[in-house]
Amino acid sequence: MKLKIIGCIFMLVSYFSIFPALAATISGKVTDAKTNLPIAGATISLQQLRSSTASDQQGQYSFKSLPSSGRYLVEVRFLGYQSVVKTVDLTSENLSLDFALTESIIETNEVVVTGTLVTSQSRRNSTSVAVISKDELQGNATNLIDALARQVPGLSQITTGQGISKPVIRGLGYNRVVTVSDGVKQMGQQWGDEHGIEIDQNQPDRVEVLRGAASLMYGSDAIGGVINVLEPNVPTAGQIKGEVLSSYSTNNGLTNSSVMLTGNENGFVWRGRGSYQNAYSYNTPAGRYGNSGFNTSNFSGMLGLNKQWGYSHLNFSYLKNNIGFYDAEPGDPLYINSKSRTLDFPKQDIRHYKLALNNNFVIGSGTLKLDLGYQKNQRRELEEATPSLFFDLNTYSLDAKYSLSEKNGWQHVFGISASQEHSLNKGVEFLIPAYDQLELGAFGYAKKTWGENTFNVGLRYDYVNNKGKQLFIEDEEQFAGFKNSFSNVSGALGYTHIFSEDLNFKANAGSAFRAPNPAELGSNGVHEGTYRYEVGNENLKPERSYQADATLEFGHSIVTGSIGIYENYIHNFIYASTTKGDTKTVVGEDGDSHTYDVYRYGQVNANLYGVEGSLNFHLLNWIHLDNTFSYTHAQNNTFNRPLALIPAGVVHNTLRLEPKISGLNAFYVSVGLDNYFKQNRIDETFETPANSYTLLNAGIGTTLHLGSQQLKVFAAASNLTNKRYYDALSRLRPGRLSQEDTSFGVYNMGRNITFGVYLPLSIK
Repeated sequence: MKLKIIGCIFMLVSYFSIFPALAATISGKVTDAKTNLPIAGATISLQQLRSSTASDQQGQYSFKSLPSSGRYLVEVRFLGYQSVVKTVDLTSENLSLDFALTESIIETNEVVVTGTLVTSQSRRNSTSVAVISKDELQGNATNLIDALARQVPGLSQITTGQGISKPVIRGLGYNRVVTVSDGVKQMGQQWGDEHGIEIDQNQPDRVEVLRGAASLMYGSDAIGGVINVLEPNVPTAGQIKGEVLSSYSTNNGLTNSSVMLTGNENGFVWRGRGSYQNAYSYNTPAGRYGNSGFNTSNFSGMLGLNKQWGYSHLNFSYLKNNIGFYDAEPGDPLYINSKSRTLDFPKQDIRHYKLALNNNFVIGSGTLKLDLGYQKNQRRELEEATPSLFFDLNTYSLDAKYSLSEKNGWQHVFGISASQEHSLNKGVEFLIPAYDQLELGAFGYAKKTWGENTFNVGLRYDYVNNKGKQLFIEDEEQFAGFKNSFSNVSGALGYTHIFSEDLNFKANAGSAFRAPNPAELGSNGVHEGTYRYEVGNENLKPERSYQADATLEFGHSIVTGSIGIYENYIHNFIYASTTKGDTKTVVGEDGDSHTYDVYRYGQVNANLYGVEGSLNFHLLNWIHLDNTFSYTHAQNNTFNRPLALIPAGVVHNTLRLEPKISGLNAFYVSVGLDNYFKQNRIDETFETPANSYTLLNAGIGTTLHLGSQQLKVFAAASNLTNKRYYDALSRLRPGRLSQEDTSFGVYNMGRNITFGVYLPLSIK
């Protein structure tokens, strides 16, 4: 069946290739609105067609072999100028489109593809979406989620040392946040406390973070938000571009290198990337935490066609991640002096393979976006050479959306989605049963724009079927097995109003749901790396979320920012908890007895609400004071106590200076403070309060011109005062690492300075 589906797709591609429609072109000039002088190096993007180009020395640009029909957004961006977005109708075979950019110290009104089912300007997108560029992702982060958590209000991370970060959006994480890469939902082992996201941090050209429930667009699991990782667009015909990135961090010896090339030869497009990271154990203000190093290898590529009928891209990737752990108990020494890059046991060995076929076909007056995916996720948790736990997850997915052409301000989208998961246990120990899971979904969406108002509404139906397999070990039942199915109807409403160029409002309300995952339904075993025994509950019901949020965005030449409020009530919220004294003794492979806290899955009613936003002052065109803030209040209504693992309130302040210096381009120097408030709203049954702390950060960088070649060099420092602190979401902090000794914990990373270079390449 799967081969038949793939065969049909290639037949469609072949059909459009043999019987092509007339191709459209766009060409024009980018100039300074005040001086009329050409602007060289401006980026012009057609995000819906995954294509971009840059203006030449005369300000000229062109796109070839475009679809001969349809309405698309053209975005023009250049540092120091206000970005411009225009809608073009490709009914004309050769379209001439000039852009006059106005100097501005702020850039707003970007195009976003996340948040609604229609690509739109951010001001007309009712959901709260933050866009993080490649430049903003470069710094001293140890992984992609770490980099995003430093940039996006409302986004934080659950960490296990330096190598593992799990995204948390508005207090929700794990299977409540969806990560999308190569157009398909990333499928790993998101349910695990110490299971990170298997994505190369050098891969994105930009990342869009949707804050708030998004089941309408992304189905079950997206009740907290979505992280959409966007690869670089392909260059226009006849071009070959690329990049080289390399950095070194002083705290943990982290070396990070990545090379990418991409090209377009008369509509045949391709891309290849290779990345490697390696770090030894990280240093805390109290010493170097033992066996906390990691290394990551990633190879990815893309082959495809960009033609007048649309595009078809085959993406493929392989990521291998090795992460060390220190299986410490109270009384054991936590810190070492070694800088060895050789990982000891215990450790994780993770492999993630992915194939994604992304298509966008122009059919009649509409477009069909079709994404097919296959992923294999293999997670080995090793106490010695033979894996103790070995999860082998295979996922097939399909997502199809048909968008009708806009008529009288109305846009309509209809679609279906499906995925099938097949998971096996190949280790000698067992935590969750082998299982099969089937997900099906169908939705309809409508968006209406009139004047400065935009309204959208959508309805979605989902069906999830789970089957956990029974298992006996030496005549003793390890897993009883389970069979269940869940269904749900979700709805969403959104509204935006643009008061002026400087002020707009957006609001959302809707419902979402999440089906229990197989780990929550059927766990029964020791979870290596989390130091606990987990017990599932096959009688769990789906989580149902009812949420609303509203955001006011404002921007002027001197003051810009946003303020947003939200509330998310979740009925049958699923979580694992323990009580003091609930332990289980297990005899390990070494013959020794080990005692673990028992964590059991249950359900409560929960309510989360909060505020997030930013307030930025552009005092002069070279002085910027940026401030972001977020706070989440999360309550377990059933037991009248706070929910566990909720981020502390935080305020980030950054002063950035960008003076013009002869011989240097885009020079900057920055100083920042990260102010984390005390988190004393905790579940006292299995965690302790986290004290407040302030971290001092700094950065400096510039772009050098080596002939016609640009070279960006930068340095970024964090925790310059080498502050001792425990983050509220660190799984190694006191009260989380051990229930027996609530003073036993590992400090977060101390002072770290990263030096890096970024070399963009224009080969042809």
